[in-house]
Amino acid sequence: MTDHLLLLCIGIFIVSVLYSSVGHAGASGYIAVMSLFSLPAAFIKPVALVLNVGVAIIGSIQFCRAGHFSWRLFWPFALPAVPCAFLGGWLNLPGQVFKIALGVVLLFSAWRFITKPPSDEPVGEPSRPVALGLGAGLGLLSGLTGTGGGIFLTPLLLFKRWSSAKIAAGVSAVFILVNSVGGLLGNLSSTQSMPSMAWPLVATALTGGLIGSQLGSRHLPHTVIKRCLAAVLLVAGLKLIFAR
Repeated sequence: MTDHLLLLCIGIFIVSVLYSSVGHAGASGYIAVMSLFSLPAAFIKPVALVLNVGVAIIGSIQFCRAGHFSWRLFWPFALPAVPCAFLGGWLNLPGQVFKIALGVVLLFSAWRFITKPPSDEPVGEPSRPVALGLGAGLGLLSGLTGTGGGIFLTPLLLFKRWSSAKIAAGVSAVFILVNSVGGLLGNLSSTQSMPSMAWPLVATALTGGLIGSQLGSRHLPHTVIKRCLAAVLLVAGLKLIFAR
């Protein structure tokens, strides 16, 4: 890792800026970058979750301070998601076919955002039972894939027109934070270890998160946010399909 630390940090920084601009913390992108450098899975998963927690804290603060957060929309998804994220983080499933299927879904979502972005005018919110059920599934997915779940939640909120782009980003930022904490605790309870070489990557990701979340919460219009989200989904989908 030390031989390519500068290049690795550059990749982490770019991912952090891009993802945090849409309220995401970047776990799928961090995993893709670290996989390119052939780092071991035992290093990648916990480090990606640590980076996710740090960037998600920054994104949550930025989007909430800018007024782009809805507690009423957030809590039914988050309540069942956290324990399910803990379970997913504790489990270590190979599941390549499962990851390929998720990757295809994300690539399709990216294509939809590029060719036909959904309207930014919400039409309503999901019923409580629907949100609770979806939250449990998204939490489990986040723990299994080593992400915070926002990569699945944001497209869902926008395609179903349950929120505007910036509210979806704010809700996803906090959703990612609580799920990443649950997934990290689950992973640590399973592995009983944390890589010691993660701190330069943490500092790099936090710097990128400060820049990206500031842009997304206060400066970028919703159309640009959706284009950035398409790029994020593209990276995440390709990572799930091709990373081993």
